Amino acid sequence: MKKRQSLAAKFVIGFVTMGVLICTAVTGIGYVHYKNYIQAQYNKNAYQVAKVFREYMKDDEIEKYIHMAEAYTAGEATDVDTTILRHTASYRRHERLIYSLREQMGANDVFMAYIDQDIVNAYDGDRESWQPLTYILDCYVEPDLKFKFGERGGFNPIFIEELQEIFATGEPVDNYFISEGDFGYNTSALYPLTVDGKVKGLICVEVPMTTLEGALREYIVYSVGGTVCCIALVLAVYMIYLYRRMVSPINLIVHEAGSFLENNTEISQQLGTVSTGDEIQTLSEAVLQMEIGIKEYIANLTRVTAEKERIGAELNVAKQIQADMLPSIFPAFPERREFDIFASMEPAKEVGGDFYDFFLVDDDHLAFLIADVSGKGVPAALFMVITKTLLNNHAMVGETLSEIFERVNNQLCENNKEGMFVTAWMGLLEISTGKLSYVNAGHNPPLVKGADGVFRYLQCRPGFVLAGMEDMMYQEGEVLFEKGSSIYLYTDGVTESINEKEELYGEDRLDVVLNRHKEETPEEILKAVKESMNEFVGEAEQFDDITMLCLTYRG
Repeated sequence: MKKRQSLAAKFVIGFVTMGVLICTAVTGIGYVHYKNYIQAQYNKNAYQVAKVFREYMKDDEIEKYIHMAEAYTAGEATDVDTTILRHTASYRRHERLIYSLREQMGANDVFMAYIDQDIVNAYDGDRESWQPLTYILDCYVEPDLKFKFGERGGFNPIFIEELQEIFATGEPVDNYFISEGDFGYNTSALYPLTVDGKVKGLICVEVPMTTLEGALREYIVYSVGGTVCCIALVLAVYMIYLYRRMVSPINLIVHEAGSFLENNTEISQQLGTVSTGDEIQTLSEAVLQMEIGIKEYIANLTRVTAEKERIGAELNVAKQIQADMLPSIFPAFPERREFDIFASMEPAKEVGGDFYDFFLVDDDHLAFLIADVSGKGVPAALFMVITKTLLNNHAMVGETLSEIFERVNNQLCENNKEGMFVTAWMGLLEISTGKLSYVNAGHNPPLVKGADGVFRYLQCRPGFVLAGMEDMMYQEGEVLFEKGSSIYLYTDGVTESINEKEELYGEDRLDVVLNRHKEETPEEILKAVKESMNEFVGEAEQFDDITMLCLTYRG
């Protein structure tokens, strides 16, 4: 048996999973916002450096520097001109200022440069030959690091769109620039310098974000640690509550339900102590009511079972009594060679309403009949006993068949409050001559094998059923049997048998089977019909009594 996981364990796993998801989501969202905030602050500091440097420079000085750089780039100024400019007092003061800003603000690089808009717009992807900058001022004093006035320089192509926006607006862009170098993350500021109404220069500042990674790691540690501690504390408190209010009551319900089965349905008193005020209490009350209901049901079932067994035993006795009332010893008249007769009755329930009978009225007359009482079960069986007895009694006193049916019909109609009726076919064979007289009270027509050896349905107009209406008249018919003639009687349980496809066995199949076995004895004929029916019906349930009788006249 597969091991089951406890409810508490499922709650813990679910709560921990939810906590991990919440912790991940909160930490991730906070990490992104915190990182963006720090990056924005660093970029703000970079722009602050650029603004301070710009405020220390006069407009005419800026214009002079940019015009010189523009002229030098265009070949209109020489190295001598740039050298003279670099040795002026204002230029040297600006060099010291830019160096001081770099040192004080902790920047990686601060420089001022002329930028050629045409070269920027002409970028074709070749970064090595793309040099839109002409340096004017640089923050370094070391000869191997310092850029001299007039030197050309490249630019990171990722800033092209921002540069074009600066050219268009003349203002710094709103977004900030983050790049990763050998010393970690850096942020850059591009501060535009306008001359004659056009952006022709930039103050560029690169500030290292030295504390960014450390601050982010610290944030993650504190966020995750705090969240985990909170989840653990809430989980502990919640599990205590969960165990007391859910797990413990449910375990009690399970235990008491098991005890109910083990202790011969002894009703548990502990279920009434569950008081959670929620669905668990409702479940406990439902289980308690179920135990009470089951105990009452078992008591009722015990009584009903005992009663059913008693009724079943009585029905078995009734079935045996009914079977004993019908002729069941074959051959029925072993001393008589003039005829052979065989019959069978298979009730749909314990007892049935079909019956057959045959008896010698005198040495030269054999009476035989078959009948079907409406309904099934015990009422039909009781009505069958009455009908069979009346028919037998009237036949034995020498009455004609029509008189028998008329008088039995009137007797059955008396006090027939249930409205039951009987279909019956009765024949009287004069053994010496083979003359067969018969009367039909609403029954299925029999099949008769005549001189040509073929079974055919006996065509005769049937009378009204017995017990249907008083003072009914019944007409007799006659058939002359020759040596080898046979007659087959049956109830509608034969032709109306249904298979699993809800198809009827029908009169045509019966006709075919009888003619296929027409030379056989009555017992063999009935056996062949039953086998054919069983093959046709298959696993379908028998819903009506099946009664058959066959007589062969030997002369």
